[in-house]
Amino acid sequence: MNLQKNEEPYSCVMDVPTDIPIRVDLYSDTITRPTLAMREYMCQAEVGDEQLGEDPTVNRLQDMVAELLGKEAALYLPSGTMCNQIAFCVHCQPGDEVIMDKTAHPLHYEGGGPTPLKGILIRTVDGERGVYSARQVEEALRERSRYNPRSRAISIEQTSNMGGGKCWPLETIREVCEVAHAHGMATHMDGARLLNAVVATGISAKAYAASLDSLWLDLSKGLGAPVGGVLAGSKAFIEEAWRYKQLLGGAMRQAGIIAAAGIYALEHHVERLAEDHENAKLLAQGLAEVPGIRIRPQDVETNIVFFDVTETGMTTQQFIDRARYEHGVRFSKMNGRVRAITHLDVTRQDIEQAIQAARTIVETPHTTMRKQDRAAFQQAY
Repeated sequence: MNLQKNEEPYSCVMDVPTDIPIRVDLYSDTITRPTLAMREYMCQAEVGDEQLGEDPTVNRLQDMVAELLGKEAALYLPSGTMCNQIAFCVHCQPGDEVIMDKTAHPLHYEGGGPTPLKGILIRTVDGERGVYSARQVEEALRERSRYNPRSRAISIEQTSNMGGGKCWPLETIREVCEVAHAHGMATHMDGARLLNAVVATGISAKAYAASLDSLWLDLSKGLGAPVGGVLAGSKAFIEEAWRYKQLLGGAMRQAGIIAAAGIYALEHHVERLAEDHENAKLLAQGLAEVPGIRIRPQDVETNIVFFDVTETGMTTQQFIDRARYEHGVRFSKMNGRVRAITHLDVTRQDIEQAIQAARTIVETPHTTMRKQDRAAFQQAY
């Protein structure tokens, strides 16, 4: 490749600028920032020692979530990952097995937690976009034998992240849980985007939760709180969960300041999730019109969009890098595809800019980014 003076080879790994501003951030709904109103509400929170049960704001948040999910009790935790890991630790003994889809978050993105924490094994099934059937649970069950791990729990991810935000149908949840309970197994839901499913389907969180022994919902994704998840179940389950919260260093003392953000989010940011879903569908429809981009807009149910760019002649990473460093649009890469997630910091105008950026990238072959081009971009934005 012949380069002019001051030109540099474009690379998806090396030699990329790090200070070009992000104009449209579709990387994840985890990057949302608290609104000004949420920040003000946090500043006014009453606090106490939550480890002693004396933080009134934490207590209120836990009661709100328990009521929302129809469970006896709930526990505020620093992260959704901790919610999942504590639930597995409560439900299982060393050598037990949890059944989940092969794309599930605890398997791929939680550091292999169940095994080092308590010697818990994971058995996967091959669902459709993250949703598996009662029959698949039956087929995955271990025969009761001293030679085998014990099939002890199932885990459902609502919505399915790697399934492109697909919602678990309520009837499928009931059927899967019925099989699990018939075999003496516990049922758990990773509810990272449970409220997205609630808004998308009109089915209440309490209805989704009815067949489950434990579940949690995330406050720090589309709801816009800066931190935290809330795990719910029976009083006995939560009492045991507290032991693991202590063991894992999850006690947070005067946590009402951050718990207040969760209260504000539940009171003000749930219905607005519908805007994220509309923006995701708009993005999918726009990308479907770009030559070389492969996407099924009809698969977009909530706020997650996956698409394939291999037919454009670019790799996934090359497309992502060009979007980021030429247009200030940030996507993420997952399972070999480009992923975009809409959230409360993304507007309809942002979506239109992202679509235009994708079209420009595809229609304008480009292998170099000159220093002066970078400087001009930075000056303009």
